[in-house]
Amino acid sequence: MLHRYAFSNFQSFRHRTEVDLTLTKKVALTNWMAEVPTGERVSKIMAAMGPNGSGKTALLKPLAFLGWFISQSFQIPTESTLPLMPHAASPNDPSEFECTLDFDGKLWRYELSCTPHRVLHEALYQKRERFGYVFIRDWDEGTHLYTVKQKEFGLPDKEARKVRQNVSLISWAAQFGEPLSMRMVSPYVVTNITVQGRIPLGDGAVMSAAEHFSAHPNQQRLMKNLLSAWDLGLTNVELKVFSVSNPDAPDKPGLNAWIPFGMHRDRGLEFSLPFAMESSGTQGAFVLLSRLLETLEIGGLAVIDEFENDLHPHMLEPILDLFADPKTNPHNAQLLFSCHAAEVLNLLHKSQVMLVQKDTHCESSAIRMDAVDGIRNDDNYYAKYMAGAYGAVPQF
Repeated sequence: MLHRYAFSNFQSFRHRTEVDLTLTKKVALTNWMAEVPTGERVSKIMAAMGPNGSGKTALLKPLAFLGWFISQSFQIPTESTLPLMPHAASPNDPSEFECTLDFDGKLWRYELSCTPHRVLHEALYQKRERFGYVFIRDWDEGTHLYTVKQKEFGLPDKEARKVRQNVSLISWAAQFGEPLSMRMVSPYVVTNITVQGRIPLGDGAVMSAAEHFSAHPNQQRLMKNLLSAWDLGLTNVELKVFSVSNPDAPDKPGLNAWIPFGMHRDRGLEFSLPFAMESSGTQGAFVLLSRLLETLEIGGLAVIDEFENDLHPHMLEPILDLFADPKTNPHNAQLLFSCHAAEVLNLLHKSQVMLVQKDTHCESSAIRMDAVDGIRNDDNYYAKYMAGAYGAVPQF
């Protein structure tokens, strides 16, 4: 589970910002929290709230970037730059990232300092009595080479020295069969965020979700049960595959395209509609579940921007409950999301909400809601937030 992450000089965040998911023993344990093998109490949920343009998406993007960098950066071309943008006021300074998580029953800390052009520093630490390095990689500006120190990391020194400037050493080591890195590059982070922002809902997203469910029958079964139970007018969802021509190779066999159909019943008559004709809320729930159910099955981390997009506010609780229920979340999967629906404040603890705002210098900042001065356990968080008592609301 992710315990905390921090970053600086990244998009609208210039100064170091930390998102802490750990909780003290004073916080009453609920099903939206877990006590992990390393002894800490960690939240399964964290919501980011604030006005439009405040930096909510930018608060989530470091996780999407690190998830990609650690697991997939080996795949990018040698000459490619890294998909990150420093703050406009510090374009020549490095962006820095740090995260702490438990993995394999142990506590780890990962550090990264980089520019769009190269990694400057990368390190992985494991906590025994205290944190000790597994590897440390530093860029030597004089020699234009990396120095790499390893301890219980099985990448041959010859291959470590060849690591490309735009690739994580973990992603690099996995290509050579290094055991720890091969476990770490598994797709633990599922997200709807790219470097440009949120992936829009559309036919492509719906078809990708249908293809995903076609390959994961257990998730498909749960998706059908949930959508049918959530009063969307559906009795079932059918996935059908069609062969479509390949514009790049018209003389070759067509490509398979998965299309979902919503099944409905009216006065004893059952009929189907392609999802393109279903409501945007139904389509949105279908695509969202393709991401959340994958995370719940593997026990990873879902990072979702505009979580409630096209959904009725009453849908928030049953979807969030998937992460609280041990039956649907047996591996303590986590969900970090941004949203505008203040109703979420009626569901979560004050330690499970990050308030995000941007100042007149176009610099974003974020604070965990339980750190706001004067906040009380018996506050009506929804009413006070809507009244502007905690900040992070639009100013007109």
